[in-house]
Amino acid sequence: MQLIEFFDVNFSYIDNENLIEIFVSVPESGGNKIIPTGLTKPGDAYAVTATESGKIGVYKFEVQVVAGSGKYEKSGTGSNSQTKESIKTVFNYFKANAKSISQSISVKEKDYFLHVQDLYGVGMSEELALSAFISLCSGAIEKPLQEQTAILGSMKIGGSVGVLENLSGLLQVCLDAGAKRILIPISSAGKIATVPPDLFSKFQISFYGDSIDLVYKSMALFNSYQ
Repeated sequence: MQLIEFFDVNFSYIDNENLIEIFVSVPESGGNKIIPTGLTKPGDAYAVTATESGKIGVYKFEVQVVAGSGKYEKSGTGSNSQTKESIKTVFNYFKANAKSISQSISVKEKDYFLHVQDLYGVGMSEELALSAFISLCSGAIEKPLQEQTAILGSMKIGGSVGVLENLSGLLQVCLDAGAKRILIPISSAGKIATVPPDLFSKFQISFYGDSIDLVYKSMALFNSYQ
């Protein structure tokens, strides 16, 4: 058994009724923003998205990549079966598209350990596959996302992304969490008119077309890894 260390402070306990491990995040001392200033570790990514109930959450992804044989393990997904399945199957998409990101990515000689945290305690969202993919790519090429970046959007089959609902609400949560740079699917560009100008002006906005485009823009790779 290999011990993988995640560096954020958190506790977990086992629910006696269903034997599910529940993670409880502990805010870092010295600040009140969930998304910190400065570059984070490769493999770290923050997503802002709504749950099935409509509550908006902030989710942190961490990936550890070590020498191995192509194993993929994930933790922190809770009891939401659709979240578990999407986080599970996203690795197949990652393997199929790894060489589109970088020829240096190895999916047969590395093991990938992904952990997700529900930082607002609103429950897991079913729309976390896209951010899990970005986290895997960041860890695989050992390059962090740009500073204070939040990812908006959900990934469909084939890597396309859907249109966002309640963009104004999502951006308000981004602001409260400390995000400065927001990545929005181009399919949701028409939603900008629904956002109050004073809120929209708080961010540096970048639009992306699909999941591969998002990888380049989240890490400012452009064509350097094609």
